[in-house]
Amino acid sequence: MATAQPVVVSLADLKSGNISFETLQEAFGPESLGILVVKDVPPEFPQLRHQLLSYASYMGNLSEADFEKFTNEAAKYLVGWSKGREKLKDGAADEYKGSFYANCAFYVDPTLESAKPTEKFPLEKFPEYLAPNSWPPNETLPGFRPTMEQMCRLIIDTAVLVARACDKFAEKEIPGYPSAYLENVVKSSSTTKARLLHYYPMPEEAIAKGQEEDNWCAVHKDHGCLTGLTSAMFIDELKTDAKVPSFGDKLPGLLPTLEELPGSPDPQAGLWIKDRKGVPVQVKIPRDCIAFQTGEALERITRGKFKAVEHSVRGAYAKGVARNTLAVFTQPNLEDEVDLDQHITFGEFARGIIAKNTV
Repeated sequence: MATAQPVVVSLADLKSGNISFETLQEAFGPESLGILVVKDVPPEFPQLRHQLLSYASYMGNLSEADFEKFTNEAAKYLVGWSKGREKLKDGAADEYKGSFYANCAFYVDPTLESAKPTEKFPLEKFPEYLAPNSWPPNETLPGFRPTMEQMCRLIIDTAVLVARACDKFAEKEIPGYPSAYLENVVKSSSTTKARLLHYYPMPEEAIAKGQEEDNWCAVHKDHGCLTGLTSAMFIDELKTDAKVPSFGDKLPGLLPTLEELPGSPDPQAGLWIKDRKGVPVQVKIPRDCIAFQTGEALERITRGKFKAVEHSVRGAYAKGVARNTLAVFTQPNLEDEVDLDQHITFGEFARGIIAKNTV
């Protein structure tokens, strides 16, 4: 099994601007794995991660009646709850993974539940970006929304610093590159999207079939700028009760965190990246770090100086074990240009991608 060590930088070095161009090239350049790991992140991060990824299991074990309260078919299931809507490697629907999607417009304006529709980008044509958030009711998952929002803010704050480092490189290497372009895109975007993922424990027949690698998610590139990732949390749901506890009339501020396994019982579970020779290698993210992957919008914005990364994710093929994680896709506003030569906006660029990835 091939594993690869990603480039690691400290949050302090990002804040001080002490990231060399060589480091950025090693992380994001044409010969790279397209991933950068940030260590020494804010001290609240580990507990926030444990709390939020516990909610992923609580959410995944809700009833169908509960799911209906925060499912949005009109938004192509890219707001609120989604299950069985993503294509797998073989083209079938992924029935072993549940997702909760949230617009992160609250990062730029706490009153916003989505980006604001415009004449060029109306709600009816871009519901996946412009439909308001569908949060689970607080009485269903007490404390979930503030936990999710706090974690997303922390990750986007860090993405802004990574973008700033990318800008310094691009301003020197790309003629006519606008000053602080990527940082302004990431900092001001109201279309950034977060995805909380719950990979359900596999049934025994799927575990047996899993050795054939049939139900990996399809190899793909993210289409935003920088994707912020937490490390995955593995929970043995045969030993740990992931049902929301009964709390009567008195709502708790937060649900209790769930016991996390020390590691994956399936060594092949997790993030796999195709290196630039096309060979899949596994990349592991430490629990106390945040990773950032390159997306296609970043590749366009930097005229190919930084390359989007092809990757896939595999759940745990171990009885009773769930895998939970969070991805935050920092994406430009729909009207922001991602191709500075051809003047293509992100909305135009993204229009056809959703249809390819969903069923």
